[in-house]
Amino acid sequence: MKLSLHHLVKEPKIKKEKNPLLLLLHGYGSNEEDLFSFASELPDDCYVISARAPFDMMYGSYAWYAINFDADENKFSDIGQARASRDIIAGFIDELVSNYAIDKEDVTLIGFSQGCILSYAVAVSYPEKVRRVVAMSGYFNPEIAVDDYLENDFANLKIFASHGSVDQVVPVEWAQKAAPYLKSIGIDIVYKEYPVGHGVAPQNFFDFRNWLEATKK
Repeated sequence: MKLSLHHLVKEPKIKKEKNPLLLLLHGYGSNEEDLFSFASELPDDCYVISARAPFDMMYGSYAWYAINFDADENKFSDIGQARASRDIIAGFIDELVSNYAIDKEDVTLIGFSQGCILSYAVAVSYPEKVRRVVAMSGYFNPEIAVDDYLENDFANLKIFASHGSVDQVVPVEWAQKAAPYLKSIGIDIVYKEYPVGHGVAPQNFFDFRNWLEATKK
């Protein structure tokens, strides 16, 4: 089956007519195998699908959008590519719902780093497609969201956000801004920090897995 993004699939052990979807979105320079490594630890009743980002950086590395470095080594994101990826992911969710026995009312995005930034953007742009987000080691960038995202209804959207307190890649201060802002626009968000760098601490994994169980339909 050829869909718009290359992906890995772990089918639910407990198959229902329609199953929840956990869609994994990896970070910059990684690939679909990265987050898929903990697929077996995720809830058995879900499709766990890990997508490969569309921009090929060679040697098994992919990106959702380019990160450019200027003379002062300040990072800046290719917003055009990021917005293109936002809509590719939104379309990919529709393809998955059409091709697998997935409950379109029960889609969760689990994103790390650049995948986290995209997860936020997709969720606020298309909250009718996403019920929950696990946003790890990233930040909310409103420039990547659709222009009129503030007009959307976020009543059914829930977010678990987390960050390493000594993250050397994405400053923790960037991550900390997401929760108060998203709460202010009516989104149910939990935010936690862990004493690690740019990675997923075991406690972070257990906490978000418990949150997935606690926020089941």
